[in-house]
Amino acid sequence: MVRRMDENLNAAVLGAGSWGTALAKLLADNGHHVRLWCRREEQAQGIEAARENATYLPGITLPASLCATSDLAAALDGVGLVLSVVPTHGLRAVLEEAAPSLPADAPVLSCTKGIEQGTLQMVSEIFEEHVPKERHHLLTFLAGPSFAREVAARMPTAVTVAGHDEAVTRRVQRHLASPAMRVYTTDDVIGAEVGGALKNVIAIAAGVGDGLGFGHNARAAIITRGLVEIGRLGQRLGAHPMTVHGLAGMGDLVLTCTGDLSRNRKVGLALGRGQKLADILAGMNMVAEGVRTTKSAYELAARVGVEMPITEAMYRILYEDHDPKLAVTELMTRRARAERDEDHD
Repeated sequence: MVRRMDENLNAAVLGAGSWGTALAKLLADNGHHVRLWCRREEQAQGIEAARENATYLPGITLPASLCATSDLAAALDGVGLVLSVVPTHGLRAVLEEAAPSLPADAPVLSCTKGIEQGTLQMVSEIFEEHVPKERHHLLTFLAGPSFAREVAARMPTAVTVAGHDEAVTRRVQRHLASPAMRVYTTDDVIGAEVGGALKNVIAIAAGVGDGLGFGHNARAAIITRGLVEIGRLGQRLGAHPMTVHGLAGMGDLVLTCTGDLSRNRKVGLALGRGQKLADILAGMNMVAEGVRTTKSAYELAARVGVEMPITEAMYRILYEDHDPKLAVTELMTRRARAERDEDHD
């Protein structure tokens, strides 16, 4: 997709972790002027001085057209596109602060994947609470298989942008697209969100199996049956049944369950090798969304009456200190069923 030069704009990226930094670089590489909002002033100063996010994306040089700031209102002032890359558990607080400064006509692209604990709300629902209803058509949501470091290094990647207004999603599509970034669009916001959130839970399960040394057969089974769980919950919430087979479903699931850059898979690997969750998380400087999402997904499945045995097993391992090897054995010895059982696993 070729971008006209008159489409270049000022953009704000809220959240300076690895993913936020990679997307900010992508936009800057595409010719946009980007303001990367950091929670801490010392982080913003460090990025400005070194032209690198040494904490979250070391070794990647950031373009001169990307500036870092800890002033949220200044970051949003007059921009034509806003990317929100804030972890789910911190999103509500950031939106409450950002809402008065959001430009009235700028599309907002959420790049967060998760389900909020407590409320069990999808990210789109959190946004809709903080953005006036007349601007809901400007809300879009990014999904698909995309490791931050590979995007920052301009390795070929394909993602999808979900939204309810086709004109808006196509605007966002144009701003993100590059020779290394192929961007599709969809109107299935719920399907994209469920896929993006649940793949992290299944990735922890895949990591547990790998950590236990169970081999490729077990990993393939977890991915395949995990995809069933994603589709089952998505359809109960109103998703299109085909979305689970696309980038937001199968694509992101395969990447996160098999890639060495997957933080959620690393959590599972460590659990399978006998480490305790508290110790694993203490040794990480980036968020593994799947840990929190597991609890939310487990509770949401119970609320809407969807059976999700892999998710339940991960909940018991993460929150009830259940033995990982026993959990896998229990999954394998469940009552035999037909594969295309619509209601049960």
